[in-house]
Amino acid sequence: MDIFSDKRILTVSRLSALIRSTLEENFELVWVEGEISNLSTPSSGHLYFTLKDTGAQLRCVMFKGAAKNLRFRPKDGMVLILRGRITVYEQRGDYQLIAEYAEPQGIGALQLAFEQLKERLLREGLFDAARKKPLPLLPQRIGVVTSPTGAAIHDILTVVNRRFANVRILIAPVRVQGDGAAVEIAAAIDDLNSYGAVDVMIVGRGGGSLEDLWAFNEEVVARAIARSRIPVISAVGHEVDVTIADFVADLRAATPSAAAELVVRSKQELEGLVESLAHRLQREMAQQLRRSRGELERMSHLLRDPTFLLGHLAQRLDDQGARLRLAFAGSLRRRQDRLAALTRHLRIVNPALQVERGRERVITLAARLDQTARRLLDGCHEESAVLSARLNALSPLDTLGRGYAVARTIPHHRVVRDAADLAVGELLELFLHRGRLLCRVEENPVAISPET
Repeated sequence: MDIFSDKRILTVSRLSALIRSTLEENFELVWVEGEISNLSTPSSGHLYFTLKDTGAQLRCVMFKGAAKNLRFRPKDGMVLILRGRITVYEQRGDYQLIAEYAEPQGIGALQLAFEQLKERLLREGLFDAARKKPLPLLPQRIGVVTSPTGAAIHDILTVVNRRFANVRILIAPVRVQGDGAAVEIAAAIDDLNSYGAVDVMIVGRGGGSLEDLWAFNEEVVARAIARSRIPVISAVGHEVDVTIADFVADLRAATPSAAAELVVRSKQELEGLVESLAHRLQREMAQQLRRSRGELERMSHLLRDPTFLLGHLAQRLDDQGARLRLAFAGSLRRRQDRLAALTRHLRIVNPALQVERGRERVITLAARLDQTARRLLDGCHEESAVLSARLNALSPLDTLGRGYAVARTIPHHRVVRDAADLAVGELLELFLHRGRLLCRVEENPVAISPET
């Protein structure tokens, strides 16, 4: 009997599917708390991490659709509260939590996102005072980025009309809360910069909760304010409300009404300022006129009769002319004396005289050189004749001319001085006064004594 006949055999895939179905049916929605570790953020946009406590750990995944709605950035070591459903990843046989919502423990997700973005933009320098632009003194056109139906625009228009009705208002209507509001606000800021005919810009809305004001905490709005060429006043909420836009803007106003008061000076205030400046100008002009009148009177007393001054100057001119003529005559005389002295000196050192004397000296030296050369040459000829006679007396050719000969052996060219050194048949070479002979020894040589 087959032992497996009464048993139900499952494949691994089938068993994993049954476990998955059981878990998903019984743990359709769970809340779980733990510490993040092994966080992975691939280019797909999904988040993979492990949630752990002191006794266990749980694999978790948050898919791109849920991850992009997070207001903060998860990090390793952060304690989170997750909402999700339990399932099985069948390829590995692991059970895991598919997270649909996450918030940090002890602090709200929005507050954490606010602190994270604030710290990052602070490091980049977007809050630096050095990059803040000054507000114009008398703006002609004010741009307002806010909701067209909210209380903020009503407050801004009321204050502007009361303080200086001649200013033109350009409204860029946007949503100030909800999904997509931040993108609309950033686009409106860019549009006003592209329009170009705006002197200053107010960006804001009325009060509300942190969630209501969140569009002004979005990075896209902060970046748009930072790159704006137009000075930006942030007027978000009430005085106690603080947003990222407040830190990046060139100036923060406590309320939209306060922003309008900052950007538009009161007409009465300006008129009073102009009147005060006019009074100051009149006083300064009167004082300057009095000082100038006194200076004129003082100078008029010092001013002499022009004819007297001209006569004095003419006398000085004549005196200076006479001195100039004397000085010129003296200078001319000194220069003439100098020229005469140089002329006399030139005659003494005349180059033509020097050349003539040199030519005569050259002729004399040439004659002396010729005589010396002839004398030396005659002496050389006489000495050469004496040496030639001595050389002829000692020359072997002179001896050969008297009938003598020189014998040398062949092929060794040994000079023969003794007949006993020769053998019969040996070849000899005889040198005569004119020419040479080749000889062979036919008989035994006979030695001849000098006395023979």
